[in-house]
Amino acid sequence: MITSADRDFDAAAQAFADRVLGQALPAEAAALITQAGERRDRPAEALALLERAQALAPQHPVPVIALYRFHFYGHALEQARLQGESALALARAALGPDFGDEPPADDTVRGDAAVRFYLFTLKALAYLNLRLGERDEARLMLGELRRLDPQDHLGGGLLSHVMARHEAGGGTSPSADSPSGYPVRGWHPHWR
Repeated sequence: MITSADRDFDAAAQAFADRVLGQALPAEAAALITQAGERRDRPAEALALLERAQALAPQHPVPVIALYRFHFYGHALEQARLQGESALALARAALGPDFGDEPPADDTVRGDAAVRFYLFTLKALAYLNLRLGERDEARLMLGELRRLDPQDHLGGGLLSHVMARHEAGGGTSPSADSPSGYPVRGWHPHWR
């Protein structure tokens, strides 16, 4: 039996998924993001425009994504991580408090924009934490990603290979798991 709470949750999750795809972004915020892109050579101006866009649409994921990318590609990884945490919180709120109690169905992982946004954000945060030397945080994020995406549709297994190889003292040398030097796709069998 479908309750009104179920319908409300479904509507909220669909609305968030639409926003992940760029819908419902106020025109002024979209224009500011476009202007910021045109000012890549003037980072201070671009950042101010992106921050204004986020102020106009604080619950919309597009300005958060734009700020994340600005910081990430500007090699400001701490600030990128803060934006990633904001994105994760937005997705978590949209998916509801029970999301993740049980891993989502395989079709949901492959096709639901809000779920994929959440999982890609986990992957991004795991990567950032690895880059920042926060291995315990990275391990936590990768563990959650593995639990929610056991088939590795989003490619988080590659990060687990990199982490396992680095922790084994292999650094960036070729993987013993693959003759080509690249790890095989999927979760590392020895990494938990």
